[in-house]
Amino acid sequence: MVSCLESEGVERIFAIPGEETLEIVEALRRSPIDIVIVRHEQGAAFMADVHGRLTGGAGVCLGTLGPGATNLITGIADAFLDYAPMVAITGQVRLDLVHKESHQYVDVVDMLRPVTKWNARIERPETVPEVVRKAFKLAEAERPGPTHLELSETIASAELPSSARPLAKSLHGPTRPDQAAVREAAAIVRAARRPVILTGNGTIRAGAAAELRALCGHAGIPACPTFMGKGALDDRSLLSLPAVGVQARDSMTAGLDEADVVVCVGYDLVEFAPQAWNGEQRKRIVHVDARAAEVDADYIPEVELVGDVGATLRLLRQELPPGQVPPYATRLRVAVTTELRSTVERPGFVSPQAAILAIRAAMAPGDILISDVGAHKLWLGRLFPAYEPNTVVISNGFATMGIGLPGAIAAALAQPERRAVTVSGDGGFLMNVQEMETARRLGLPVVVVVWVDGAYGVIGWKQERRFGRTHAIEFGNPAWAELASSFGWSHRHATGGEALRAALEAALAEGGPALVTVPIDYRQNVRLASLGEPALGA
Repeated sequence: MVSCLESEGVERIFAIPGEETLEIVEALRRSPIDIVIVRHEQGAAFMADVHGRLTGGAGVCLGTLGPGATNLITGIADAFLDYAPMVAITGQVRLDLVHKESHQYVDVVDMLRPVTKWNARIERPETVPEVVRKAFKLAEAERPGPTHLELSETIASAELPSSARPLAKSLHGPTRPDQAAVREAAAIVRAARRPVILTGNGTIRAGAAAELRALCGHAGIPACPTFMGKGALDDRSLLSLPAVGVQARDSMTAGLDEADVVVCVGYDLVEFAPQAWNGEQRKRIVHVDARAAEVDADYIPEVELVGDVGATLRLLRQELPPGQVPPYATRLRVAVTTELRSTVERPGFVSPQAAILAIRAAMAPGDILISDVGAHKLWLGRLFPAYEPNTVVISNGFATMGIGLPGAIAAALAQPERRAVTVSGDGGFLMNVQEMETARRLGLPVVVVVWVDGAYGVIGWKQERRFGRTHAIEFGNPAWAELASSFGWSHRHATGGEALRAALEAALAEGGPALVTVPIDYRQNVRLASLGEPALGA
């Protein structure tokens, strides 16, 4: 099995060992594959998740049976709804025990079925090459996602035929859409009064950001990203519109409300429901993706261009005449710039807008921002400028608190040439705080910026809007400097925008794990609701 993992190009496995995984851990000892020991299986799954998103190859996590497997579920489910390639491996009791009440036994295969693309219990040792190849092939195929393999003690210790070998990967070339369909799509766009491109993470997964930028620049069509599609366009471009994903009426700030034609490129519906921008079902839609469109009453494309996304965008560009930046794109961009700078700071606090400006100023264009989930995610998703693909990692399909620190660790390991910064709330950060030890042990230069308010801020915001009061959302926090010191991290505390920028620049320069805490002024959260009701699932 380890030889098969090597054949798949696996360089590291995020893991907590267990009694039922002794055989595979021993085999890994003799392998060039590195075992990254973590402090909680959820952290291992989150690391595999973010590794998969950044590299396009399946991240691998390993847990034992019972509680080890159940601890992996949240991270596996995140990869499932965020479309991140992952292979999860779990141990299990001997096969002769699975039919009866046994110590720590639960049916992990059945339990993971709703949150995996495919999963299997390995029941014969000679099938290992096939099941491992299938697990990776399905995990990495569009749309990517998690697969799972269960390896019982019986199979792990079984003899294998001497002829068993890893299976070779099969290569396949990109597919192209029908040329007549491309011409039909181009005719729809040419006839549009206000066309807008809605682009998602599928564009980034396809490596098609350059083709998208070329199409927008040539035809003068502005594009808005979903939160997970940030970076597909350079936010310094006049054609880059505000991101969508916070509220139903984000469609107004991004220009989708007045668009008559929406070209959806690599758009994952799970992020921003079509009802939020096409509830009246009047817009003409062109679907550009590697897969056929999902069935949704509010998402009925007039034309579907199914095939390699980059190749499709190149063909579409050839069919469109040159265009200029439309005035409405300029107006929408000015509105975002105004929002980003429209704040008055309270003494001793940092506004979300000032924090975003400081973080962006301290980071290089190619550095990676990993957003945990909380009120800060809504601010970052809407306002943080992204300049390159895969430089903003946001969980917005499953939207899982606690992904931030493990995600930064995965980013630092997968792409050590780029600096990794996580922004967390104090609620999300404490959910996987134990991985501070992992970062310190590995000597990783990750930086975590914690927005501190002592409450579950999004829930408080929604309580205020619905009931006019808050309840059961407040909690205490540790002494941050002592917490950082106990894990061998540095710590800085910033109480102003310029102080935050200086603290972050110093933390990034020192080359070790660093914690920066910021007392955030979440009174500004009311501005998130200024344009309408929250979107479905927000």
